[in-house]
Amino acid sequence: MSEPKNETIHSEPSDNATTGCLFIISAPSGAGKTTLCNAILKKFPDLCYSISHTTREPRTDEQDGVDYFFITQEKFKNNIEKGSWAEWAQVHGHFYGTSAQFIDRHLSEGKNILLDIDVNGAKQILYRYPHSITIFIMPPTFETLKQRLIKRGTDSEQVIIKRLINAETEIAQKDLYKHIVVNDSLPEAIKTLSAIISDNQPR
Repeated sequence: MSEPKNETIHSEPSDNATTGCLFIISAPSGAGKTTLCNAILKKFPDLCYSISHTTREPRTDEQDGVDYFFITQEKFKNNIEKGSWAEWAQVHGHFYGTSAQFIDRHLSEGKNILLDIDVNGAKQILYRYPHSITIFIMPPTFETLKQRLIKRGTDSEQVIIKRLINAETEIAQKDLYKHIVVNDSLPEAIKTLSAIISDNQPR
């Protein structure tokens, strides 16, 4: 998500008697976060991946419960009022959110969770789960990030410019994260990220 509008309804932090670990991974678009997350999920098959909920319509190749949980706007807003979202945002008229129930249930069962989320979402998650392990994926240089976005060939020049502006804002907040992984060499980045996951899992 880029530049979401956040209007958090706070609830009491649910940092009690959890035994699992919550890993939060953020990165600017084009830094390779999705590739790294997929590699980590293959390397750690017991790691639970948190799937977001959204009110937008599914795209042609998207599956409910795999890419997102697709729900109605009415249900989403009801869950806002009930404080059911660990974090949520409104982007281009659509709502996106992470289920607090999913996180609480899996952590209480001793399961570790991987959460792929933007900087604003990470701030909301840390309010409720302050002991989360935060990881920020960095490109080696800003120019490298720009070239990766261009080579992807999926965005217009205008969209790329917007992504780069958003990236500057996100990178400026990297010090909010406990760990910073520079994705220059993919194998090395996977190795570093794997070590962070291994070292921080409950014994």
